[in-house]
Amino acid sequence: MTTASFEVKAYPEMWAELEMDVARFDKARQMLGEIYGKMFLGQSARPRAMAYFDTMISEIFGARIQEMRAAKQEGRPVVGTFCVYVPEEIVVAAGGICVGLCGGSQGSVPDAEKILPRNICPMVKSAYGFKAGRICPYFQVVDFVYGETTCDAKKKTWELLDRLVPTHVMEIPQMKNPRDRALWLAEVKDFKAKVEEVCKKRVSVDDLARAIGVINAKRRALQRLTALRAATPAPISGKDALLVEQIAFYDEPVRFAAQVNGLCDELEERVAAGKGVGPAGAPRVMVSGTPMALPNWKVHNLLETAGAVVVNEESCIGTRYFKDLIAEDATTLDDQLAALTDRYMQIDCSCFTPNNERVDQVLKEYRDSGAQGILHYSLQFCHTYNIEEIKIREACEREGIPYLAIESDYSPEDVGQLQTRIEAFLEQIRE
Repeated sequence: MTTASFEVKAYPEMWAELEMDVARFDKARQMLGEIYGKMFLGQSARPRAMAYFDTMISEIFGARIQEMRAAKQEGRPVVGTFCVYVPEEIVVAAGGICVGLCGGSQGSVPDAEKILPRNICPMVKSAYGFKAGRICPYFQVVDFVYGETTCDAKKKTWELLDRLVPTHVMEIPQMKNPRDRALWLAEVKDFKAKVEEVCKKRVSVDDLARAIGVINAKRRALQRLTALRAATPAPISGKDALLVEQIAFYDEPVRFAAQVNGLCDELEERVAAGKGVGPAGAPRVMVSGTPMALPNWKVHNLLETAGAVVVNEESCIGTRYFKDLIAEDATTLDDQLAALTDRYMQIDCSCFTPNNERVDQVLKEYRDSGAQGILHYSLQFCHTYNIEEIKIREACEREGIPYLAIESDYSPEDVGQLQTRIEAFLEQIRE
């Protein structure tokens, strides 16, 4: 597949059946294909195994949607989520499909701003705008969505989203004391009851054990990919690794894990042969902060176009999603749900207070990845990450780590300014 021949495939009849704004969405499809072809397929020394993930993008609005529609016909509901705190294992255990719905595109933001305030998180606006404008087949195919209370913009937007698609909300406590864990466990049990109601299936011990094994396998594959990126030279670009992490929220999990492990087999051969991507001595950068929902590739593209290689993502799209596994030795449902709750409590989102473990995790991942500098990325109006950035910056100053903090949205308007700042940051690393 070449840059010139790449295309995100069109399925206008299916999109019409899903009651989408087909004409408008088709323009976005074409634009995505052009951007993807230039940004990804033009890279040199790209792993052969990335061909599968290219195909996933080519069929992201087509074949994958057809798979979900087929599952629905079999009585297997499709559940949309917006946060890594929502336990996908329970959806899989009930026979359903779990798919991420976070918005990473500027194109849907104007739809949201007809209703929502302009000065809130672009990810929230983008996601809401996809449904309001009927320009996302994933939003159109889901049976219901599960939101959560990690920030004020989200939890109030879910009230309005419920008018457009059935929306249920999971309460995420803001601290991690014993009473907070009890609340969280109760929410997990309520989530299970709701999923069972919609799926018309009671989840058994064996069902949940199988699902925990499936999702653990997916996370292990992503952990393996992250570990291989620590090699010098890096065997895969940050853009390609980010793409794999993003597709983790869309693809069928067993198939996805197999493909990631196949990619890792190739990367192990590269590491053994000393073969890498990017120029020799390229500055190694770790990106931390807010998630980068597909197709938000702006920061990685700017870094790697400027000659760096991104070697880690400390974010919900990255290690925060897959660094922790669920214990697989529980023999009762109660023990399984307790183990599941304990695993999800380890996620160090900035919504928590205090959240010192995230500072420690950032420093650990910096060392483990062999990075030479940290770029902290915050979305505009993401108050928790923007404020917590102060602690990350202070920790980097104490450790003598080259550091850059940027705040941005999905529009291209600040690309020139960011490029200048990123180039200066990379010069600091090279000195």
